[in-house]
Amino acid sequence: MTPERIIVESAYALACSLPSSTIESVAAAVRTCPLGSLRAEISRLVAHHHHRDLALGFVDRWRMDANNVDALTVSVALQSAALSEQAHRDSQSVELVWTGPDTEHAPFRRTEQAILQLLDAAEDRVTLVSFAVYRIPNVGQALVRAARRGVRLTVIVETPNKIEGAGEYNTIQALGPEVASCSTVYYWPKENRPIGDNNKVGILHVKCAVADGEWLFLSSANLTQQAFTINMELGMLVRGGTMPSRVEQQFEQLIQSEDLRKL
Repeated sequence: MTPERIIVESAYALACSLPSSTIESVAAAVRTCPLGSLRAEISRLVAHHHHRDLALGFVDRWRMDANNVDALTVSVALQSAALSEQAHRDSQSVELVWTGPDTEHAPFRRTEQAILQLLDAAEDRVTLVSFAVYRIPNVGQALVRAARRGVRLTVIVETPNKIEGAGEYNTIQALGPEVASCSTVYYWPKENRPIGDNNKVGILHVKCAVADGEWLFLSSANLTQQAFTINMELGMLVRGGTMPSRVEQQFEQLIQSEDLRKL
């Protein structure tokens, strides 16, 4: 592979993983900052620790495998990749997802099929959020497959143990020890939740999954066998556009602000 090809492919991979504004900041630093202080400047500019590691990894590969490519060319490659990826994200597709009785109209995608497509398409990271989790072996296996591909798994649940008043619905335990061991698990501590007029705390009632800031599964369905088979559930599978990355960033911010706690 030529040095120029290394830069093109590495720049595109970075643009797929970082917000376009972050790519622009990295490109500007590459263009204007002396090599000796470039890593320090990128560390200052990129606050998100994972995004920072990816940006620094790009710089390291440039200097190790393509050091004869000049800084201006590298900067332009980053900006071009960011524009291309942004155009791709802006071309959004939305597909309805359904569990329930079939009708005479064109059939919708089934709920389990949609979330499995998202998990199997993930290349870098997945955020999975659910109120209840119970008896979903296919999803657990898809998560393990993703982890073996090097995908980072973030799982956010209502509670780390059984849901109060719903004895059969374990949360993270229901995904199995293999999924738990390859995931970073967060929950919403009760002391961080607002309290209503009835003196009850709020609940984490979200059911969604996001992959690579590119795919978004959003549904009324919990991650349960019943929701995937006999309930009536409606949702959508989104690819592209800004919605997947916005949902991903929402949960990243809740983690950084410690509204969600690591298990």
